[in-house]
Amino acid sequence: MTVQGKPRKAAIAAWIGSALEYYDFFIYGTAAALVFNKIFFPSSSPATGTLLALATFGVGYLARPVGAFVLGHVGDKFGRKRVLVTTLVMMGGSTFLVGCLPTYDQVGLLAPVLLVVLRLMQGFSVSGEQAGANSMTLEHAPEDRRAYYTSFTLNGTQAGQIIATAIFLPIAALPEDQLLSWGWRVPFWLSVVVAVAGLVIRRTLEETPAFEQEVATNTVAKMPLAVLFREHWQDVLRVVVAAVIASVSTIFTVHALSYAVNTMGLERTPMLWVGVLANVGAVITIPLWGRLSDRVGRKPVFVGGSLGCAVLMFAYLWSISIGNYLLIFIAGIVMFGIVHSATSAVWPSFYGEMFTTRVRLSGMAIGTQIGFAIAGFAPTVATAVAGTGPESWLGVSIITAVLCLINVAAVATAKETYRVPTEQLGVKLPVPVKA
Repeated sequence: MTVQGKPRKAAIAAWIGSALEYYDFFIYGTAAALVFNKIFFPSSSPATGTLLALATFGVGYLARPVGAFVLGHVGDKFGRKRVLVTTLVMMGGSTFLVGCLPTYDQVGLLAPVLLVVLRLMQGFSVSGEQAGANSMTLEHAPEDRRAYYTSFTLNGTQAGQIIATAIFLPIAALPEDQLLSWGWRVPFWLSVVVAVAGLVIRRTLEETPAFEQEVATNTVAKMPLAVLFREHWQDVLRVVVAAVIASVSTIFTVHALSYAVNTMGLERTPMLWVGVLANVGAVITIPLWGRLSDRVGRKPVFVGGSLGCAVLMFAYLWSISIGNYLLIFIAGIVMFGIVHSATSAVWPSFYGEMFTTRVRLSGMAIGTQIGFAIAGFAPTVATAVAGTGPESWLGVSIITAVLCLINVAAVATAKETYRVPTEQLGVKLPVPVKA
């Protein structure tokens, strides 16, 4: 394969793998918002059942920091490819088993317990997915197009959401009894196809030149985590704080859907279509934002996207509160499909460029997954704090805006890296000694 073709192949493989992996991850979120409160927590009140169902979505994020430590170590010591194959197998298996679970009416409390266990397996798996794919594409990419190529990882993530939501559209249209008895299981069973297809693709990947160079020169870190926290602890902390921008995604994907259907009584199908069209917009705009950040820098694009989300979440949730479908579609597509895509396009390169090759995968994995763990519980916290009534949209919007501003503060403190040569990324300059 030509040198020019390797970055393209790495980006395509990352896109396809991420799409397949996040198909699995997001069908769980959709089911948690629409179905799980009725089949796994039926003895609770409707409001409590919804809260518990959303909490199981958040539980997956608890396993993500743990998985990040394990898979980050594996990726930086044994290679990026090994992590990418492992994550796909784990995700496919755990997702298929969710579709096989008995309900609360069949086995009682064992049903939600098993649901939580499988969700933890999903979270462990996904913890290494984006960091592995981002490291793979960044280390294959030309220096002047690193953001463009790495943006395809998040582009694939959005595509996975499209597939997940699109498959749920006909399922959600089923009569209530069929939806709750067998319909909800079908998207989970389809993960077998997802896992097999992804595994075939991932096994053809070549290891990155940067990691192969480390192997050839015997400079692979024996204990990557020790090196990471000795030399890059500030960068890890910065990524943790910046990664709370993922709260916009979890609020949009899970909380807003639950609020619209379960609280405001809006129809499931049009609300699912908002997600589909917003993600279609994201698939189109993410590589464009990535290319822009290769020209003007990571920070301006990232900060602009975060500030835009802080404002537009008010418009989106307010539109749901008044039940205006036209405004819901416009606000949802603009916020998530265009503005939020600016942050999604930039962070894969921006976070990765903070670290050297020796600790890049573990640094990104640990930093993002701790931040994402916070974001994963954003729907639960927002529901608990703001309540479940029609007026709760304002409180949730304020919480989201605060999290966006926290992200902006973290990004502002980071070094601009878009013009730094790849081999110098993450290298710490020695502090001059005063005479």
